[in-house]
Amino acid sequence: MLQLMYIQIMRLFKLNIFILISILFLASCGKSYDEQKKFSIEERKRIHKEDSLALKIAVMPTLDCMPIYILKEKQLYDSLKLDIRPRFFNAQMDCDTAIIHGRVEGLVSDLVRTENLRKRGIKLDYLSSTNAYWQLFTNRTARLKHLNQLGDKKIAMTRYSVTDYLTDRSMDTVKTKAMFYKVQINNVFIRLNMLLNNEIDALWLTEPQATVARIHNNDILRDSRDFKVKFGVLAFRSDLNRDKRRKAQLKEFVKAYNQACDSLNIRGLSHYSSILNKYLKIDAGIIKALPKLKYQHISAPKSSDIKKANNY
Repeated sequence: MLQLMYIQIMRLFKLNIFILISILFLASCGKSYDEQKKFSIEERKRIHKEDSLALKIAVMPTLDCMPIYILKEKQLYDSLKLDIRPRFFNAQMDCDTAIIHGRVEGLVSDLVRTENLRKRGIKLDYLSSTNAYWQLFTNRTARLKHLNQLGDKKIAMTRYSVTDYLTDRSMDTVKTKAMFYKVQINNVFIRLNMLLNNEIDALWLTEPQATVARIHNNDILRDSRDFKVKFGVLAFRSDLNRDKRRKAQLKEFVKAYNQACDSLNIRGLSHYSSILNKYLKIDAGIIKALPKLKYQHISAPKSSDIKKANNY
């Protein structure tokens, strides 16, 4: 009887030891809910801090942004000196919102837009002009061959932008039988699809959307290069120049940007077909039809170009 009780006691003792060891093991491997929650908060704080320290630039699915896409994809910079994070938008107005609310440090834009932002109190410095240009296309089914035929027609553009400026300046040169109408279509993909689906009479496009319109046999009535003004611009918040760390970032960015331009000029756009497809959403047929563009090193826009944009 005593022997049986001894055996039972030993079994219970061993069982308790096993449970205790299991509890200790699980406690050492896992974390409590509060610990996991704390870890999650700490992780979010770390990610937020890294993002706040990075150089963020608002970009569009357009060819003037290609140097930024390439320097990011190919990491043409010292990652210890620069963490660059493009922020992707399909409408320039959204880029404006991002810079206004401090979500980005810089943006690729046009001088008319940036001068409008400056007038609204947003302090911006111009780092460089870009190779962007805009073309006025007409619906291929509308048979509009001349600017004076745009009376009573709808022209898609974006307010307070180069397309707004170009519409007025172009139409000022002709007389129409009726008033023309400026229709605000901000998203570049929606604007292009409206042309391809015969939902708009005319519109302004830059590359590569201009090439898509061209290969679908839509006529070009005007080109921004006719005005002898370089409207494309790369701008950053003015307060970056008062921050030693940010100034170092910009210095590294300029080096990487210039390298990307050199690579584009040497190898051509088609060499970067995977990047074009990823960011600009164009296929091999469109890539093959793209014009040969020259990408310049960082170079500030001309004061005369800024003045023309400012006077609008």
